[in-house]
Amino acid sequence: MNTIRAVVVDPAVVERLVIREVKYPAALPTESLVRVKAFSLNRGDVHNALNAEAGERPGWDFAGVVEQQASDGSGPCIGARVAGLLSTGSWAEVIAASTDRLAELPESVSFAQAATLPVAGLTALWTLEHRGFLLDRRVLIVGASGGVGLFACQLAKQAGARVVGVVRQSDHVSVVEEIGVDNVVVSEDLEEARAFGPYNLILDSVGGRSLANAFEMLASGGLCINFGTSGAEQVTFDTRQFYFKGGATFYGFNIFYELEHKPVADDLARLLSMVADGRLRTSIGIEAPWTQVGEVAQLLLNRRMTGKAVLHVSSE
Repeated sequence: MNTIRAVVVDPAVVERLVIREVKYPAALPTESLVRVKAFSLNRGDVHNALNAEAGERPGWDFAGVVEQQASDGSGPCIGARVAGLLSTGSWAEVIAASTDRLAELPESVSFAQAATLPVAGLTALWTLEHRGFLLDRRVLIVGASGGVGLFACQLAKQAGARVVGVVRQSDHVSVVEEIGVDNVVVSEDLEEARAFGPYNLILDSVGGRSLANAFEMLASGGLCINFGTSGAEQVTFDTRQFYFKGGATFYGFNIFYELEHKPVADDLARLLSMVADGRLRTSIGIEAPWTQVGEVAQLLLNRRMTGKAVLHVSSE
């Protein structure tokens, strides 16, 4: 077989994403060939895809079965069920994946569950770990009903934090309440969350006025981490409200920078183990065949869902 099918950017199509035949992947010595069973969509890779040039191959997360082990002997063996992530191109039937970004699935974890974890789960884990010990710390999680937010809320609570989750829509409140946070706030700009602060850690993916208010709500020595700008890219804030607190810091989190400095496979295995043990719940808002990738991508961008969107790759 010389070709496989993959999702490709085509600006001539209304939704810009189509399934086409492409060359069968060639693996480097440190890469395994994985037959993809499911992948999840992230707001970042969808945004990139809808702004990409014709012919580009989008996608970060995936879960599947090892079809060919890396020739250097690293990574899981043939037939192993795995999850991982690529910098691009994971929305395909077969992919070449670096073994240091692969983790094997426990038997009880499905491909759909595993596909939700790589980018969203690792982002949640690593942003929380930037603050260190969270016992009895006040943590504010903006976008709590999204893929990263739901994981972050659960992990922060397990670490002993007092967690406030922020959602933009009132019909998303129950989803966040079900995972056991201390308070859920409906707010466009965080103002309604001010009463529960100040916060030792704030995770923000919105930017704009939301991020400006976040700076004001930090405690002395607090940390604000931004990993997205789904609201607005420009931020105007009163610097005195930030530096007068003393020791407050701001960190820009880019998942692909972090991937070069973190034990990806080990940390992904930690998250998969927690799912298998029932200590971490995956939340799938939409589950569909990959032929609906364009439609589901629009639902995600338009905030018409909570949790993760998972698409199953068929062999037909």
